[in-house]
Amino acid sequence: MRVFYSPNHTIHSPQTFISRGQLKNNPEQPKRAEILEASARAAGHNLIESQDHGTKPIEAIHDKGYINFLKNSWSLWQNLPDSSNEVIPNIHPGRNMSLLPKSLIGLAGYYQADTACPIGKGTYDGAILSANVAVSGALALIDDAKNSKKNTFAYSLCRPPGHHAFSDQAGGFCFFNNTAIAGQCFIENGAKKIAILDIDVHHGNGTQGIFYNRSDVLTVSLHGDPSDYYPFFSGYSDEAGLAMGKGYNINLPLEKNTADQSYLDTLNFAIDEIITFKPEILIIALGLDISESDPLAFMSITTDGFYRIGQAIGRIKLPTLMIQEGGYISDILGDNLIAILGGFEETHHN
Repeated sequence: MRVFYSPNHTIHSPQTFISRGQLKNNPEQPKRAEILEASARAAGHNLIESQDHGTKPIEAIHDKGYINFLKNSWSLWQNLPDSSNEVIPNIHPGRNMSLLPKSLIGLAGYYQADTACPIGKGTYDGAILSANVAVSGALALIDDAKNSKKNTFAYSLCRPPGHHAFSDQAGGFCFFNNTAIAGQCFIENGAKKIAILDIDVHHGNGTQGIFYNRSDVLTVSLHGDPSDYYPFFSGYSDEAGLAMGKGYNINLPLEKNTADQSYLDTLNFAIDEIITFKPEILIIALGLDISESDPLAFMSITTDGFYRIGQAIGRIKLPTLMIQEGGYISDILGDNLIAILGGFEETHHN
């Protein structure tokens, strides 16, 4: 397995996380990527440092005003009297609010969906690096196709993650939507149809929002029931797409403590939908936070369950790019990565 990564992801090191009114350490720490990298190396995978692809792939997905906000907000924030070391909003536009304010405090609330995506000194550059990791993986598969290599695959070890980022909004530890950026890269390089399968424990609301009106991208998400879990306001089964995208968004919410076999039964349904769609490329938004040992645990997937999930995905036998989303620090985080990659390779090769 080719594993694309950036050793410089540590420049983004968020400190703040407000959960249930309590100020906590942010769980999206550099150490989580370090664990995944070390585990991939130990398992003998081929690690490749990502290349700089500039901001053009990001601009194909994200709003210019939003990109500028991410680029400039931290330095401007430091000029505010009595400001914190990270940009954290204290007000968000609600149901009865509209318009884009001029105040930086108001812009923070507009462009940041929650308090789980603080912007620090290195956040903008770190988010660009993460997008570069996703694009590097996508371009590798595109080159494979040009060289008549079939059904190839790669894993992009992206940090920070991306699937909660909308075209104009950060949220849930995410800033640029790496999965969407890679998907658009495939489309712009000739793919007519791609499928995105999101197996993170949280609904990929940003990815859904970006492609909700499109029929060339099938988005399928298995995730914790949003009536009782983040992101709360999307991820329901009746969200099926709009206009040309009607029928091309599939949400499969799962109940708390869903275990291996129930998860695999739902995954097999999702795989049937993907096969029916007949995409040329498959992107996996890989969330290892479905683990029973994840600190944000909602589901109860074992390490063996991850292996079986990898096997099921590998049987689709499409060119596949896995993009790292969630999965937080636990004693078995690295084991779970190796399990899903191993299961995938076993069935994809055979």
